[in-house]
Amino acid sequence: MSRSQGQQSFSDTRNGVEAVYFAGLRFTPMTVDETVDALAARPADAPFVTFVTPNAEHAYLRRHDPEFRAVSDACWISTNDSRVVGRTAWLGGLRLRFAPGAYVVRDLFDKVIQPDTPLSVIGGTEDLIAKLRAQYGLTNLAHHIPPMGMIRNEAAVAETIAFVAANPARFVFVAMGPPQSELLCGRIIADGRATGVGLCIGSSLSVLTGDSHPAPDLLEHSGFVWLYRLAKEPKRLWRRYLRGFYALGLAIRDALGLRLGLRRAGADG
Repeated sequence: MSRSQGQQSFSDTRNGVEAVYFAGLRFTPMTVDETVDALAARPADAPFVTFVTPNAEHAYLRRHDPEFRAVSDACWISTNDSRVVGRTAWLGGLRLRFAPGAYVVRDLFDKVIQPDTPLSVIGGTEDLIAKLRAQYGLTNLAHHIPPMGMIRNEAAVAETIAFVAANPARFVFVAMGPPQSELLCGRIIADGRATGVGLCIGSSLSVLTGDSHPAPDLLEHSGFVWLYRLAKEPKRLWRRYLRGFYALGLAIRDALGLRLGLRRAGADG
């Protein structure tokens, strides 16, 4: 996709990549390899920035939560985590690369992270961290478990920010899911003490250790992985996927607008 097609420039030249707005979401149209290369190349002692992987639920959150929207707009890299959104964008003539958090995290551990690489994990369980340490021989991993609903607990937020600042890490894996992960990263940036990259990666670490099984390949590549996950955890996920239909409606609107020339490609809306 050319830079004139469906893109707006970042306020700076981060990665030399231009932002794309589609379905109420902001994307950095990078492949998994490009994303991993960018993460690997960033100095570990550079000021804290955020990596996010927007999916359909993010569109609802972005539209209804001004703080979440601001954090999304300020993120360093924002790659597409939804095959459905990506394919709908293609119908409108806009190409969004598919680079979900699970793929990026997998390649970071396989290609970039060394046993002594400074890492932090926010969220997850002690068992998960033990498996991760054993699987990759990690010797420099700090772990913090915030309380449930921590983003509404000012003391818990302050404690977590202090932990990140006190444990400088090249990569900070924030494994609490949206919107908490993104909002926490925004507040870490506002605090100004931390370095490294905050990766809002949901359950990606659990997939890596085998605690959370990915969908079968047929569903994974068909765009119906959401149906597999909903069938496995209906009580936890029904609200998330109901919100996803909101994003699908925005995606269809934008794709039709692009095809009919009624919408400027890449415009936020």
